[in-house]
Amino acid sequence: MMNRKKGFYEKFIKRSQDFTLSLLALIFLSPVLLIVAILVRVKLGSPIIFKQERPGLNGKIFKMYKFRTMTDDRDEAGELMPDRIRLTILGKFLRTTSLDELPELWNIIRGDMAIIGPRPLLIEYLQFYNENQKRRHEVKPGLSGLAQVNGRNAISWEDKFLLDIKYVDNVSFIGDWRIILLTIKKVFVREGISSDTSVTMEPFSGTSSESVKV
Repeated sequence: MMNRKKGFYEKFIKRSQDFTLSLLALIFLSPVLLIVAILVRVKLGSPIIFKQERPGLNGKIFKMYKFRTMTDDRDEAGELMPDRIRLTILGKFLRTTSLDELPELWNIIRGDMAIIGPRPLLIEYLQFYNENQKRRHEVKPGLSGLAQVNGRNAISWEDKFLLDIKYVDNVSFIGDWRIILLTIKKVFVREGISSDTSVTMEPFSGTSSESVKV
């Protein structure tokens, strides 16, 4: 991973801003967190929190926290059923309102994530990234990001990665706050939750170098 030059904001302000805003959000939203936790426990059972390892800054693995949105229903062979079957009505509501993401505030306080940055994806995707796509790990993953306010799951993987790299190359105070405000707007509008062919997003299995322009 190359040593990317950081600006003043990224060096001295971004982390303390993320910590402060996330702590305040956790305190302010604690009644919402409690209500969601109770609903998940009643409707989906335990565990309430979905934990999964994801790659973060420089590809370092961390454990990400979200509210559970799916059941553990399995077929006769013991394999998990497709997402569209396991995703409950409550789960759909939590996803469309982004309430399932609120436990990630704890990841931000811990320093695993930032408020704004490329979304943390699955570990198995690491093997498929080309050299340009790997650059998304030059910054901490975010609760929201440039790709999330420009289509989220409704755009292609290639377009997502291009937006991720654009963010990496242009981290700024104004840029972060613009994405924060657009994210709040997107949550209320509920845009881009799903792709055209999936309830979430199709798995990423690599892309040709020709289709990704720097």
